[in-house]
Amino acid sequence: MADLKVTFLKVYSVLKNELLEDPAFEWTDDSRQWVERMLDYNVPGGKLNRGLAVIDSYKLLKEGKELTEEEIFLASSLGWCIEWLQAYFLVLDDIMDNSHTRRGQPCWFRVPKVGLIAANDGVLLRNHIPRILRKHFRDKAYYVDLLDLFNEVEFQTASGQMIDLITTIEGEKDLSKYTLSLHRRIVQYKTAYYSFYLSVACALLMSGEKLDNHVDVKNILVDMGIYFQVQDDYLDCFGAPETIGKIGTDIEDFKCSWLVVKALEHSNEEQKKVLYENYGKPDPANVTKVKALYNELNLQVVFEEYESKSYEKLITSIEAHPSKAVQAVLKSFLGKIYKRQK
Repeated sequence: MADLKVTFLKVYSVLKNELLEDPAFEWTDDSRQWVERMLDYNVPGGKLNRGLAVIDSYKLLKEGKELTEEEIFLASSLGWCIEWLQAYFLVLDDIMDNSHTRRGQPCWFRVPKVGLIAANDGVLLRNHIPRILRKHFRDKAYYVDLLDLFNEVEFQTASGQMIDLITTIEGEKDLSKYTLSLHRRIVQYKTAYYSFYLSVACALLMSGEKLDNHVDVKNILVDMGIYFQVQDDYLDCFGAPETIGKIGTDIEDFKCSWLVVKALEHSNEEQKKVLYENYGKPDPANVTKVKALYNELNLQVVFEEYESKSYEKLITSIEAHPSKAVQAVLKSFLGKIYKRQK
């Protein structure tokens, strides 16, 4: 895995250098330095799970055949397109959320002299994806399908972000809107398509498959993405900050978290009153009251039951798939997230 990551990072350098020499723009030293610093700051800094998953999935679809150097380069390039997409979302997300840190460093727009130039940098990041695809995939039979896939997933993610943002408008905070179906819609669109489906869809297209023949795979991956986000919501409150690498703020931020939805479902009138009075308030005393209620309602047990039920359901759906190679891809995804602690 370590050498796969090294190879993957080498491809980042190749793609970055190509973008910094893109003939469609007349570069100056200043503009080249700005874009290079912006890319190095925002693109390769995460865990790279989404990008590496394209190579892993493609390998499994090839059922043990040794990949050629070109195949590794192309699968890595698609992986990097997903990482570029992620960087674009995060740079703009952090501005919208007025966040302070991301991946253990200041958000890009918080960096001195960057400020709202970050908004245009987000637009640039998004525009790098079709530049990469055009350079390396233009002659492939699946080129149009790739463009369509990235455009559709970007639209779904932006629409998910929109539902999330309009649900938490200041002054219109209303817990009664928070239901399991709203939670599912936000997560499905905002997270599941680009974090789970996109990597596998890229690998399927590279393998010569048509995505229309794999709607069942998409549905399983969306369910997996929802399960992953429920874990995230749980860890935001109950995970150890030193393990998850961040201090959770879902309660303060009035997030439509799985925990608050479940708390509302299991609460009597008295307990609901506690939620309505304390949820979404920045004061630590309010947060403590919400967490105490979560414990009183045994939400840790409710989550453990959800986790084992989800796992069984996912395994059953995966094993119903006719292709052993596709099963292997889906099981590898599930294996990485089941009972995770961070």
